[in-house]
Amino acid sequence: MQKSRWTIIVVPEGSSASRAFEISKTAVALIGTFALAAAVVALLLGYGTVARSLDMARAKAIAFENARLAQELGQIQVRVNALSDSVQSLEKRDTQFRLLANLEPIDPQVHAAGIGGPRPVADSTEHASVLLENAGQVKIDLNAMIRRANLLTRSFREAAESLSVHADRLAATPSIMPTQGWLTSAFARLREHPILHEARPHEGLDITAPMGSPIEATANGTVVFAGWETGYGNLVVIEHGFGIVTKFAHASKLMVHVGDKVRRGQAIALVGNTGLSTGPHLHYEVHVNGRAVDPVKFVLPNVVTD
Repeated sequence: MQKSRWTIIVVPEGSSASRAFEISKTAVALIGTFALAAAVVALLLGYGTVARSLDMARAKAIAFENARLAQELGQIQVRVNALSDSVQSLEKRDTQFRLLANLEPIDPQVHAAGIGGPRPVADSTEHASVLLENAGQVKIDLNAMIRRANLLTRSFREAAESLSVHADRLAATPSIMPTQGWLTSAFARLREHPILHEARPHEGLDITAPMGSPIEATANGTVVFAGWETGYGNLVVIEHGFGIVTKFAHASKLMVHVGDKVRRGQAIALVGNTGLSTGPHLHYEVHVNGRAVDPVKFVLPNVVTD
């Protein structure tokens, strides 16, 4: 059986003679196959070249990004170290504040607040592993700073509250003599009354002073009584808080009214001779939780001059 053949006629330009070529269909098929295979190989080679170029560009971009991240991590670590120094300075100041506030200093190990932690899992590449380790360390340091800062916040708040209460109590504690004069009768559980001539408790101090001498509040407080009371004559009673009350008797003139807020050293009355009194003087009492106590015990040492 004769094989199918294709005839190809080539007609050149000009007067040259035409040429005819015969080729079998099998040869045509082989040529087509080779051409297709060559095209596929060329495509694969081209794709590989493009892929390699893209991978190189991507790797270069990643390397650039890693370098930038490494630089930023370094800057952050410097700032974290500076923050750590600031926190350490605040911790020293916190110790001073707590001592002033009559509080126990915080143990240095507590101030450390659990610094440290597990290391991050390393990546397969060395550079990525370094970056991951640095980032993990920065995270650990920042978490430690946050814990230490929170501890300092609570400590400063506690110290401020203690100082506030301490200051309020100091302001409410009678600490000065109420008038300038001479101490003529001290605090006593029993003494002979100069007018009644019988043994009675003397629950305060008698300070002899010229008529009209100013009488001063011995601590901050609120006037709860200002008027006449049998035996005391013209009387001022001040409530200071914390269970402390002071009384100022025998005044010639009252200079405050019930409800007035007074400060230590403020004039509240003038020395007189009202009530059961043998001459111009001030009878001064201090009561703590309803019990009379010796006023001299409250006066600061550099104020007592008798």
